[in-house]
Amino acid sequence: SEQSLPWALAHSSLEPVARAMGKGGSVRTASEPPAVVGGPVAGKSAPRTDFFWDSHDEPHAARRKAILKAHPDVSKLQGPEWRSKYLCMGLLVIPQIYLAIATVDLPWIPYLAIAYVFGATITQALFLAIHELAHNLFFKTPLYNRLFSFVANWPIGIPYTIPFRGYHLDHHKFQGVDGIDTDIPSRLEGKLVRGPVTKALWACCQILTYALRPVFIKPQQLTRMHVYNWVAQIGFDLVILHFFGWRPLAYMVLCIFLAGGLHPCAGHFISEHYVFPHLSATQETYSYYGWLNVFCWNVGYHNEHHDFPYVAWSRLPKLKAAAPEFYDSLAQCESWTGVIWDYILRDDVGPYNRVKRVTTKDE
Repeated sequence: SEQSLPWALAHSSLEPVARAMGKGGSVRTASEPPAVVGGPVAGKSAPRTDFFWDSHDEPHAARRKAILKAHPDVSKLQGPEWRSKYLCMGLLVIPQIYLAIATVDLPWIPYLAIAYVFGATITQALFLAIHELAHNLFFKTPLYNRLFSFVANWPIGIPYTIPFRGYHLDHHKFQGVDGIDTDIPSRLEGKLVRGPVTKALWACCQILTYALRPVFIKPQQLTRMHVYNWVAQIGFDLVILHFFGWRPLAYMVLCIFLAGGLHPCAGHFISEHYVFPHLSATQETYSYYGWLNVFCWNVGYHNEHHDFPYVAWSRLPKLKAAAPEFYDSLAQCESWTGVIWDYILRDDVGPYNRVKRVTTKDE
């Protein structure tokens, strides 16, 4: 709860226990003040009016160095996962194309149910397959990862894999840096998205903000790979349009909005880097170790991923197990659904709950 942090700071011997509660979850010790999910609380903090500004470097490079010093064998965990391409094709690309075609004549209720339960979950998994491909974790050869990412992009309907890679690698290299890390909400979002209603609306269409925000903050230069991405996607869309009409493409776009809205798996967008003051005053990256990782390429292991971005999804649990002293003491997200709930209903959580760093001349 909002009272937990100052209480824990005053009783420093209990701090590790306080940090073990999860977003949307509950405190794990009876000696702490009760945790509150969402609703009004006496003494609740007011909404923030600015970001958390930090003069220090992001924490992951230093922790990576410390882990490698303490556990040099973890370097062997780095590298592609050979099974990923088969899982992506067999469980995501082909099934989503099939569903897009097979559902066109269904009544609205079963159509929307299938789109939400199956289609949106598959689309979210495709987003995160493209995330793995951005780090060259499907193939050893970088070009093969780019080409396969075009295939993984097909059932999404809109070309985005190449722009995403550029912005995402900047997010890793310049985490929190103002004007470079476009994962951070804009000041306009911070000013407009301030209460439960606007935060709920934002959560319903957060995928739009992720798509449009970078265009205004840090436009990319057009490259040949951007063109290839567009050609591959438009070619696929034209084939679908010619043989099956426009409705399969509408299904794919609908799944984008469902996957990036009020969907359990969409909680990872918020849980990864928002500062939740009732959990930690400073921690800027959170991991989630729950069962939804099965559908999301273990993206919940987010501290581990940022510490070692070239460790494939299948080996992130091994990384955590190899260096428990570095991860077990960090605050964790216990529920992606709970984190959406907290984001919407807690006054002390909003777009400004992100750590920012001033841009240097070298950047």
